[in-house]
Amino acid sequence: MKVLYLTGYKAFEFGIFKNDHEAVRYIKKAIEQRLLPLVEDGLEWVIISGQLGTELWGAEVIFEMQEHYEQLKLGVLTPFLKQEESWNETNQEYYRSILARADFVQSIFNKPYEGPEQLKMKNKYMIHKSDAMLIIFEAEKDGSAKYPYYEALKKAGNQAYPIYQVNFDDLQMAAEEGNWSEQ
Repeated sequence: MKVLYLTGYKAFEFGIFKNDHEAVRYIKKAIEQRLLPLVEDGLEWVIISGQLGTELWGAEVIFEMQEHYEQLKLGVLTPFLKQEESWNETNQEYYRSILARADFVQSIFNKPYEGPEQLKMKNKYMIHKSDAMLIIFEAEKDGSAKYPYYEALKKAGNQAYPIYQVNFDDLQMAAEEGNWSEQ
């Protein structure tokens, strides 16, 4: 496996509205725990679409891991141009700081948002361009993560496409481990 698509819930779907929220540490820890064996097995690229939440927090994890794994690269494939345009200034600055550090940045559609079809195509494109998916997703919790998840299931049904899932139990375990290490 050389390319992994990392995605999951958006920040507001977790009920998180600031990147320094304590829960972000545990989400990042859970992402790192799932990524580490894949990186040690030769993973070279992690691709994201740049959405707030799981994807940008995952980008931060990649940047930290790059200090020890020089082969690891981050690609940001935005669904359309200026996806951050309607975000508040703090989120725009955060997003742009991630893009500035990414190894590759490109938009799938070289035009601004025109409709939900672009987002559907983004999911298909990201899955097509990757060898596997790492997703924070819980089947019982509705949210935007269901769209790439179910699209990935279609591909997984036809061929080998591993889906590495982080669920809320995994996040709880990361939080509990974090609390133990602080005591």
